[in-house]
Amino acid sequence: MTVARHTTVASPIEMAEVFPQVVPFARVATRLHPRKGSPGVEQSSVGGPLLWPADEPWPGCGGEHPEDHLDAGPDDPARGPLVPVLQIFAADVPDLPFPAGTDMLQVLWCPFDHQPWYSPRPHLRWRRRADVGTRRETMPTPHEDADPALVPDPCTVDPEPVVEYPSHDLPPEVWGQIDDTVRRVAERTGWQYEYDLSEASGTKVGGYPGWTQSPDWPVCECGTGMSHLLTIASWEFSRGDEKRWIPVEDRPAMTGWSFDGDDDHPWRAVQNPAGIMLGDAGGIYLFVCPSCPERPFDYRFDCS
Repeated sequence: MTVARHTTVASPIEMAEVFPQVVPFARVATRLHPRKGSPGVEQSSVGGPLLWPADEPWPGCGGEHPEDHLDAGPDDPARGPLVPVLQIFAADVPDLPFPAGTDMLQVLWCPFDHQPWYSPRPHLRWRRRADVGTRRETMPTPHEDADPALVPDPCTVDPEPVVEYPSHDLPPEVWGQIDDTVRRVAERTGWQYEYDLSEASGTKVGGYPGWTQSPDWPVCECGTGMSHLLTIASWEFSRGDEKRWIPVEDRPAMTGWSFDGDDDHPWRAVQNPAGIMLGDAGGIYLFVCPSCPERPFDYRFDCS
């Protein structure tokens, strides 16, 4: 595993001393730090080509019901290929809970809005790299009517583990214990628990979902609560003046940032390298069952 080239600022607050109530809820997340590039099929990537067996059909989506493709007309099922969203190798993110006998995760989705959340519908494949054999040479072209905002641009990734604490997922009784401290820390230092000290922004593996709305954790058919597998985020950070989640190495590119500025300004390539937009700057959260060996999955979507 290579050394991360993007560095998240360490927490400026000694959490165990200032917020001891949240320490038991700490989780490790791996920020992927996607950046526009030309990844190969043997690399972990966002929106890049997938290491796909040549003799395995490429999955498509016509929608289970005519209304599934909300952006298509009633007579056009928009039947077309799924698009690559994410490929992760175990060597790059060893903490990802791979099923036994696998070392690669691939995520694809349909680049049309689907019920029930008006979002892309994800599809997961777990593989063993050594079993791929003869590989597919090219990826299918997305459907001509696919929403460009739902087709990620190819990005390399630079995994970096960070420690997270929950905000939306913090139990109400714990919020009651830290509420005054949260306010005092913000007044004294400017650091805000919800934005700077809890969940990491951006596309990541593990940790906590970056909920915008109230948490909605799925439950497996076996009755087990599912675990957060990964988040695909529209933005790697929400504000150009964020103190914590913009990597140190990217700070110079933020000079002169503005949401209303030039589309070619370097800060835009840092904030939204894959060029996707899920609803109103939302995210798709994938979950897996930690108890079932085959790792059944579910997903949720929310936005502001």
